[in-house]
Amino acid sequence: MEQDRILQILQEVKAGAVTPEQAMLDLKMCPFEDLGYAKVDHHRALRQGVPEVIFGSGKTPGQIVGITRSMLARGSGVLITRLSPEAAEAVAAEIEISYDPVSRIAFAGERPAPDTEGRIVVATGGTSDIPVAEEAAVTAESLGNPVERLYDVGVAGLHRLLAKLDVLMSARVVVAVAGMEGALASVIGGLCDCPVIAVPTSIGYGANFGGLSALLSMLNSCASGVSVVNIDNGFGAGYLASMINHMGGTKS
Repeated sequence: MEQDRILQILQEVKAGAVTPEQAMLDLKMCPFEDLGYAKVDHHRALRQGVPEVIFGSGKTPGQIVGITRSMLARGSGVLITRLSPEAAEAVAAEIEISYDPVSRIAFAGERPAPDTEGRIVVATGGTSDIPVAEEAAVTAESLGNPVERLYDVGVAGLHRLLAKLDVLMSARVVVAVAGMEGALASVIGGLCDCPVIAVPTSIGYGANFGGLSALLSMLNSCASGVSVVNIDNGFGAGYLASMINHMGGTKS
């Protein structure tokens, strides 16, 4: 982590192993590294507690490999989102990664173990919502959170959700992922005493308008404590859920 590197530099100055001038040069090199096609933000972990995340869509495998190697050299585990199976295969030929084709997320380096007692629950309205839900779940797990999945518990068969009330009530954060009319978030928001992050998906018939109907339903939720991210933005939901979960404290 970048905090460890800065602490090491300061300790080396204290011990007389490096001069203050050399330490100043090292610190100047810390904020970001210019690769030409990307400026890698090495101070992201220091500012936000989480290293920069690589958005894989639109980048070439070579660019992804270059950014990942730059971050790994600084000791950061690297999370890569929206990585196609074809790009993942090309990247894996150059560096070691673990890849989940459902969430389209890859991870390079050592994945952190859960470091908080709080649990995130990721629920979906239907099976078709699972790819977005997995993006949220895998993101949260990669950021050190225990995650429990409740899939296909939508309002078309409400008894499926009510059978898992104990799971919902024990969560610190719930991520509700749904397309169609997006009603799942309001139902969960009316049952739970924790924050609910609603994720509208583009799943649905023609009048769903690519997820717009679910987005508007979630924005107009009458349940308190429901916040909404963009359509199909599982990563944003998983990241926000992790931030909320870690506000409750970490393991000692």
